[in-house]
Amino acid sequence: MSPATNPAFANCHSHAFHRALRGRAVGGADFWGWRDGMYAVAQALDPDLYHRLARATYAEMALAGIGAVGEFHYLHHNVGGVPYADPHAMADAVIAAAWEVGIRICLLDTCYLRAGFDDAEFAPAQRRFTYPDADTWATHATALAARYADNPAVVIGAAIHSVRAVDEAALPVAATALPDAPLHVHVSEQPAENDACLAATGRTPVQLLADAGVWGPRTTAVHATHLTADDIAILGESASYACFCPTTEAELADGIGPSVALRDAGARITLGSDSHTVIDMFAEARGLAMHERLASGSREGWTAGRLWQAATTDGATSLDFGGLGGFELTGSVRTAGASEPLWTATAADVVPPADLDPAWVRAELDATITEVWSRV
Repeated sequence: MSPATNPAFANCHSHAFHRALRGRAVGGADFWGWRDGMYAVAQALDPDLYHRLARATYAEMALAGIGAVGEFHYLHHNVGGVPYADPHAMADAVIAAAWEVGIRICLLDTCYLRAGFDDAEFAPAQRRFTYPDADTWATHATALAARYADNPAVVIGAAIHSVRAVDEAALPVAATALPDAPLHVHVSEQPAENDACLAATGRTPVQLLADAGVWGPRTTAVHATHLTADDIAILGESASYACFCPTTEAELADGIGPSVALRDAGARITLGSDSHTVIDMFAEARGLAMHERLASGSREGWTAGRLWQAATTDGATSLDFGGLGGFELTGSVRTAGASEPLWTATAADVVPPADLDPAWVRAELDATITEVWSRV
């Protein structure tokens, strides 16, 4: 591809506040230990600080050639789970952050109702995520969608946090609250989730969600790491999307998901930076290909063309956006001699937007993240 024709990326899975965790010794040996550190950051945020952190994070995305983000948004309430005077204060903060740095946002308002299959007590931070029931959440999500209905740079979608966080009876309500909008759900990121779901329901998460009518062309399975052959067939036959986040999945020791098997079954693959271990869609695309090579022993699973499609066109469509513009690449030692920059470039090779100063972005990230940790 010539520099002028690189299409902007769609970053289909983001938790903006997780950016504060990058490069810090947080958590123990696995995802569950890391989650405790994430909860501590969540407790530190109010609408103003969340806006500043999200704005700096999205500015970093803009510098990396990203034109749209799918923000999986579940940090709804004040500390203790008390709603803000404006119940959409945190969502508004995130949406304004994207608008101010020039990227489109699909805010996926997330249904979160319980702490797990065993109805365990909520951790303090989880109270900020939760609603008393699915109908209350659906009313909130519908009102938020109405607020932004006339803004072409904003899509309000829905999300089911996970089968751990939304009980079986509530799944159909969550799936149909915004019936024409994107619907995302964390699925089978960890073996422990699968084990708990099988023990409680006799089904895998994918099968449980299928019985609730969740899967279809507007739905994205996020992670989809530990799947059975039947799970793959369900996602493929329903023409659902599957969003892989290779750098986060590697950093959290999640595992390697069956991206080629899903694609070949009929699912459409997209990419996200999730916890923002890095914000670099070149790294996510190469990670998808390299993980598949490690798992399969074959170099033939992903071509550059198919990776571009996953990272751009299919990603944008999954978020209900059309074309996202484009970006240019600088010449660098990384891309010298390469006929296909996808295999060699990094986010550092993207020419910055004319109205965005990289020095300002770095200073904002440093200042905001320092303030976040001063409150932890």
